[in-house]
Amino acid sequence: MYCRWIATALIAAFVPATLTVASSENGIPRPDHVVVVIFENHSLHEIMDSKQTPEIHRLARTGALFTNSFAVSHPSQPNYFALFSGSTQGVSDNDDHTFDEPTLADALAAGHMSFRGYIEADSPRKHNPWESFINSRATERNLSEFPSDFAQLPTVSFVIPNLDHDMHDGSVKDGDVWLKRHLGAYAGWAKTHNSLLIVTFDEDDGDAKGRIPTIFYGARVRPGKYAEHITHYSVLSTLLAMYGLPPFAEAAKVPPIRFIWDK
Repeated sequence: MYCRWIATALIAAFVPATLTVASSENGIPRPDHVVVVIFENHSLHEIMDSKQTPEIHRLARTGALFTNSFAVSHPSQPNYFALFSGSTQGVSDNDDHTFDEPTLADALAAGHMSFRGYIEADSPRKHNPWESFINSRATERNLSEFPSDFAQLPTVSFVIPNLDHDMHDGSVKDGDVWLKRHLGAYAGWAKTHNSLLIVTFDEDDGDAKGRIPTIFYGARVRPGKYAEHITHYSVLSTLLAMYGLPPFAEAAKVPPIRFIWDK
């Protein structure tokens, strides 16, 4: 716990005292809310070449589609750790683990902001990264608690479907329908309420060298297809930069995404 205290203190020490501006440094916007939804085990071409994903195609057409977005590992769990803690934590399996390391939730709390991990019933632990980090476990909520008044959302949320709806056990079509049902209204609201939806995948199908779909949709996103190379660490680095928070772990080694934003 002593190491955890030091890490949290270091994060807090570097958080700016005033975080009220609409934009962070380097032209990166500061959304009021960000929701990140994570699907499973499909490559870019499997999703974007499919006729079974009209909602994802709609978000891609009017948002930013990254055509060179990559997972960082196999199997699933280390990719969730990467998005949440900036590291795979040396894990290359889906077994249960416990860590005392900094996370996105810690960084937001140090900056007097909030994080929640909303999980659909029966979502497995390997897909719910905060369950593996001692100081982040209390951030978990059932998806039934996702606010209908989106202004009541925390600063950043992760939304985790269960295996029937995350395209792992269920079909790509089922996942797309689930996305529209659960987050379609939020996506529309985000456009006009300084907020953001990020749709991404943990890893590919094993045949695409890790290339996955990632879409940013919402306020100040300039629609288009973007070929710049990004990873899960880039997404975490961007979330931290949006709120003026110091990057940590592998997220400190990659730049945030700066090239998709309208001024």
